[in-house]
Amino acid sequence: MRLPKHIGIIPDGNRRWAENNGLSKEKGYNIGINPGLLLFKICQKLGIEEITYYGFTTDNTKRPTKQKEAFTKACIDAVKLLSQEDAELLVVGNTESPCFPPELIPFTERKVFGKGGLKVNFLVNYGWEWDLNLSRQTYKKRNNLDLILHSKDISRIDLIVRWGGRRRLSGFLPIQSVYSDFYVVDDYWPDFKPQHIYDALDWYATQDITLGG
Repeated sequence: MRLPKHIGIIPDGNRRWAENNGLSKEKGYNIGINPGLLLFKICQKLGIEEITYYGFTTDNTKRPTKQKEAFTKACIDAVKLLSQEDAELLVVGNTESPCFPPELIPFTERKVFGKGGLKVNFLVNYGWEWDLNLSRQTYKKRNNLDLILHSKDISRIDLIVRWGGRRRLSGFLPIQSVYSDFYVVDDYWPDFKPQHIYDALDWYATQDITLGG
């Protein structure tokens, strides 16, 4: 079976899952940590080269304080959990903002843990406008607009899988996802099952990859 080299993960539906289970919205984020680790182990076993998790966005930080604290803590815990595995970790996000957790600053340069192998990117306090920031610089006494891509160390994504039933990218790595195939799982992220990713991979293997050709 043809496998993608790089899979993007949008783990949506945590708040809706919490409400459906009689919990306050912020209680859903912590439940999503173990599914993320399980997915990592599946990708590792299959020989996937790179995965990127969508942690939280700069827009997400406008949510109520309890929710913001909950998803920030969940991202910190998830990254630290993955650092105990054989992985090459990189956290990408706006570190100049007070919403970026200082605990994750050491991970903003890719580091090898254990035996390394699977590259894992985690988007934390990420915004597509921040990622595609245009910087005006002067060269040889004339102005040019140069694109500064903060996520330049993340490769092109072959397959994006989104949980929670929503059919949108929500600003997920617009440069790397330009040719990505997009698969939607209707179940919420905390209800993750291995079959979700296997079904996504089976579907991906049937797609006609043209890259614009």
